[in-house]
Amino acid sequence: MKVIFVSRKHGGSRSIELSRWSRALLSLCCLGLPIGLAASGYIAGQESGARIVRGEAVDATDTAVQQPEAVDTARLSQRQLQAMTLSLAELEARMTRLDALGQHLTTMANLEEGEFDFSQPPALGGPLSGAFNGDFSSLQFDSELGRFESRVDNRERQLEMLESLLTNSKWQEQAALSGSPVKSGYISSHYGWRTDPITGKRSMHTGLDFAGKAGSEVVTVASGVVTWTGRDGAYGNTVEVSHGDDYVTRYAHNKEILVKTGDVVRKGETIALMGSSGRATGNHVHYEVYKNGRSVDPSSYVARTEP
Repeated sequence: MKVIFVSRKHGGSRSIELSRWSRALLSLCCLGLPIGLAASGYIAGQESGARIVRGEAVDATDTAVQQPEAVDTARLSQRQLQAMTLSLAELEARMTRLDALGQHLTTMANLEEGEFDFSQPPALGGPLSGAFNGDFSSLQFDSELGRFESRVDNRERQLEMLESLLTNSKWQEQAALSGSPVKSGYISSHYGWRTDPITGKRSMHTGLDFAGKAGSEVVTVASGVVTWTGRDGAYGNTVEVSHGDDYVTRYAHNKEILVKTGDVVRKGETIALMGSSGRATGNHVHYEVYKNGRSVDPSSYVARTEP
């Protein structure tokens, strides 16, 4: 096999005779070049595909890891939302009960209209800090819970004030002197000048005498505090009760005293048993009323009906 080389510059030519091995080597080069290029392209393509597959696998792995975390977060948020919703419902139910109780107590107390109006929400106000642009599901439930807690606290304060008012009002009613100091018996001697049953002389009688059976109950005519108990000469076994507003009542000639100094007693409570201790001719209770330290006729208080 000959290979001829032609010179463009001089126009001459030159031929070279190729041996059998040279021809074989040249043929191998001619065939190997396209095969090598094709193989290089194939290998490059495989590596690129592998990189793409590896990238997709990494993305899939990241997604697989992130999905459970997102599900857990969603479940936690759902549980928190449910818990706050239940709390809100409980507060609403509590508010309803407080309103009903407050309305009932207000009616019982005969308060002026509007003084404790539990049928209306409490008066509130303040500057507008911003408008709400969203549906209720996106609200911060903490803020809603705080609002209801504030309303509940307000109602509880109103009820505490109402309870105090009712207690004071009831105490004032109970502290008003009225009725008889005995559950059974009759008036045996009135207030004022009379003939003394022992000396037979004219003397001032500073109370009312209620006669009855020995051991019958002696009761307070009003609520108050026991300020003195004991034996007091002619009065015998005596109990004194202070009722406020400078009123004091005295119960004398008792057989037995059932209270002690410092006790708080309510209207109609038994404080002693009837007897004839001290200067007395028979079983009775000597009942006196003092206003500003001076003895007054108990008759008008006995004639009073309970408030």
